[in-house]
Amino acid sequence: MTFDRIAVAGAGAWGSALAGVAIRAGRSVTLIARDEELAATIRKTGESPFLPGVKLDPRIVVTAAAAAAAAADAVLLVVPAQVTREVAVSLAGAVRPGTPIIVCAKGIERGTRAFMSEVIAASIPTAVPAVLSGPSFATDVARGLPTAVTLAAPNATTAEALVQALGTPTFRPYHSTDVRGVEIGGAAKNVLAIAAGITAGRRLGASASAALTTRGFAELTRFGKAFGARPETLIGLSGLGDLILTCSTRQSRNFSFGVAIGEGALPAEAASGGLAEGAFTATVLVAMARGAGVDMPIASAVDAVIEGRLSVDEAMDALLARPFKAEV
Repeated sequence: MTFDRIAVAGAGAWGSALAGVAIRAGRSVTLIARDEELAATIRKTGESPFLPGVKLDPRIVVTAAAAAAAAADAVLLVVPAQVTREVAVSLAGAVRPGTPIIVCAKGIERGTRAFMSEVIAASIPTAVPAVLSGPSFATDVARGLPTAVTLAAPNATTAEALVQALGTPTFRPYHSTDVRGVEIGGAAKNVLAIAAGITAGRRLGASASAALTTRGFAELTRFGKAFGARPETLIGLSGLGDLILTCSTRQSRNFSFGVAIGEGALPAEAASGGLAEGAFTATVLVAMARGAGVDMPIASAVDAVIEGRLSVDEAMDALLARPFKAEV
């Protein structure tokens, strides 16, 4: 099983970075932009406006035609979680049966409460849903800095072949068959990163930050267990690893979104700094947790602040007023 022809649907920062990964891995790569205007801009300037200063390899074919996916052995779907279904539907007529669709978004669909692999299964029933996630920033990957992620597919042979197709000396994917665990880690950590950002914005100190990240990981683990994730996945790159990265630096849009709120901005004002997937995932994550009887006080506090039900101070007071208990 070989995957020599890769299509990357989504020409934002992360899509452009992954197109660079695939071309460095020796694959034939087509980058599919959302419209012809963006495609023309990338062809003219040699870079995505969402990843300024990083030149794309000239061997990457840039187009706005969804039909280009027909020639691909595998498709990297690199668009925000809440538009994944729309883009997947647009590709459905082009993708050949049995083609892996590797979702690179980190979120859960609002309304349907569907995980990204479920969105693909519903939108392109003949495709093989797969997920790529882990501690990674587009700028680091685009510049060839060392990065390790997890790539999960339902079948071990497929997962291993995809890893071989995309791996390079500086981009190291580990293969897994725990699709659900990988996508849960990516979705939940974004919500928790907002809480970490609020803590930083409020200047509550390193001790509070460490405590929040640790207790946040406990919430992520409880949620993952309830929805079928494997423990080893949650303590791996796509769970704990991604949580540590996203909760520790302003390079993370979710963390930066939280920092702005912690410093006094309203959620709508904080969102002007760029897409924070966790802001869209918080409500559905908390609703799913509540339905499964999973206690997620930090994620619930984030949701309450974003939705305007509580101020930051009220949310903090509620968390600090929780009863003392054993650490579990």
